[in-house]
Amino acid sequence: MGPSEALLQVFSGTVPGHFISYSCSGKSDTIYSSPYHAKCLKKRVSRYMQLLGCSSMRQTCNATYPFQGIGSGLFHNTKSSWLQSCRCQQSESASGITTEGVNGTWFVDTAQKFNPINGVVNGPDVLEFQDVQQLQQEKEGSTSSGENGALRDAFHKISLNSIEDEAWDLLRESVVYYCGSPIGTIAAKDPTSSNVLNYDQVFIRDFIPSGIAFLLKGEYDIVRNFILHTLQLQSWEKTMDCHSPGQGLMPASFKVRTVPLDGDDSATEEALDPDFGEAAIGRVAPVDSGLWWIILLRAYGKCTGDLSVQERVDVQTGIKMILRLCLADGFDMFPTLLVTDGSCMIDRRMGIHGHPLEIQALFYSALLCAREMLAPEDGSADLIRALNNRLVALSFHIREYYWVDMRKLNEIYRYKTEEYSYDAVNKFNIYPDQISPWLVEWMPHKGGYLIGNLQPAHMDFRFFSLGNLWSVVSSLATQDQSHAILDLVEAKWADLVADMPFKICYPALEGQEWQIITGSDPKNTPWSYHNAGSWPTLLWQLTVACIKMNRPEIAVKAVEVAEKRIAQDKWPEYYDTKRARFIGKQSRLFQTWSIAGYLVAKLLLSDPSKAKILVTEEDSDLVNAFSCMISANPRRKHGRKNSKQTYIV
Repeated sequence: MGPSEALLQVFSGTVPGHFISYSCSGKSDTIYSSPYHAKCLKKRVSRYMQLLGCSSMRQTCNATYPFQGIGSGLFHNTKSSWLQSCRCQQSESASGITTEGVNGTWFVDTAQKFNPINGVVNGPDVLEFQDVQQLQQEKEGSTSSGENGALRDAFHKISLNSIEDEAWDLLRESVVYYCGSPIGTIAAKDPTSSNVLNYDQVFIRDFIPSGIAFLLKGEYDIVRNFILHTLQLQSWEKTMDCHSPGQGLMPASFKVRTVPLDGDDSATEEALDPDFGEAAIGRVAPVDSGLWWIILLRAYGKCTGDLSVQERVDVQTGIKMILRLCLADGFDMFPTLLVTDGSCMIDRRMGIHGHPLEIQALFYSALLCAREMLAPEDGSADLIRALNNRLVALSFHIREYYWVDMRKLNEIYRYKTEEYSYDAVNKFNIYPDQISPWLVEWMPHKGGYLIGNLQPAHMDFRFFSLGNLWSVVSSLATQDQSHAILDLVEAKWADLVADMPFKICYPALEGQEWQIITGSDPKNTPWSYHNAGSWPTLLWQLTVACIKMNRPEIAVKAVEVAEKRIAQDKWPEYYDTKRARFIGKQSRLFQTWSIAGYLVAKLLLSDPSKAKILVTEEDSDLVNAFSCMISANPRRKHGRKNSKQTYIV
């Protein structure tokens, strides 16, 4: 039986049941395992009949699948869907949004509409490869291996395009509009869940991969609008039980609400309703929002070449407010940023209070980005001086005290305790018994990582993915350390990637430790959610880190793992179990940053040079200052600082 006969059986009803289990009424509640397929099924049948010149197949398919109204469904023409959603009368709001060239393969020119692969057109509208492969395996005894191999390769290539197109449709369906213009993307659009909580809001941290995806796609308006509108929210009055946090705080999320005009109940207007943590679960202010905002602002300027946004007076003021909030002197002796539990991506009690690595990596990255964007003026001199000093101290502190590998572990194992004096080796009075048995067995001979947290008499030896990956991206980790982190990822692939990338941390808190540290959190049970669950959105940070270190093959391998399941599983928020075999028990489906994280990874792998909008290279002045700090006598470090001394001129 040849390829055309195999396709005939596919289209004549022998495919798995989920292909024909959905209706085509166009209602939003008819989204199933692959919503994009409902839009394209009829077109796929027609295209393959044309390709294979099989008129009898056309008749069979029309009889078997008499679909009506598919074009009026939720995922019809992308451009009209975009315009209807935004209800916009201005054509420029939808600039660049077309159905042609929505996406391409990693290493193929996206301008090419057709790409023959073994005689099959590489178009966006195709059947899923897994289903055809299953059919082929069942019929393997009656078909030649050569024909099966060619057909399998063709469908595999084309299926990847189908996944990307579905992701783009879903991402655009999540766009939120304010006064007719796109302003962000909601956290999730899960049609299977009626309890939306705050997943229908625009989160700053969640929008970052969406914003990067739109930038890489050349769709700049939504990112510009997001940057400027969230900046306006920065100055809002915010209180929690009559207490106001520091000026410069950025909201965790916001929602577009329709409110009546004062004095006229019949007229309404749209308003942005921000949440600074006063309504969030746990009532924790988001420390990372302002840091991510600065990083996205720099990426926008580098990608578009439009520096007018970052040069605006209000934007410059916003940058300075965030920096002053983060650089304010307090009681803390460390150069790291002191925060409470739940102030970042891990937004529940997980024992990361104090100086978690994720915040330090984002803090360092934001400082470098802000220094690059701040306009040189007399009013900024003191702020830039403080920024430079903090960069040096922070890089020294993280590289020296957060780093652990086999050599460092052995050094900690032999630590002396209760040391007093400026020359103490064990500066934080770490007890060797804190080295857990899991770590002794888990640490590879080649590789290392930055620990999750450091406080007096405490080292959190858990591996936190975002902090380590962003330390590579921002050059907070040295070149050797960055390569060692990726070495560890490769060595511990079965633990950190397994069936779905990427573990948010490793290992999970279990037993009594879980009860004490999380407060017996039923959502953070072992190997679930933030307690060592797997988060597909981390694909994009992994990809940027791998490209920066010229090791993209690691990211390619991780993306290939994700593509086997993520679309079929309806783009979950996170996965459970040690090997990520189950969709998270409370995971939202069609999670926007899972979708956007996949798209960013694909876009960057197709053109690695675009990663430069996110990467910050190591500063030579910082390297010199770092070397001076290591070589200097510790006794000379104490005492009052010379206020005029700076490490960078």
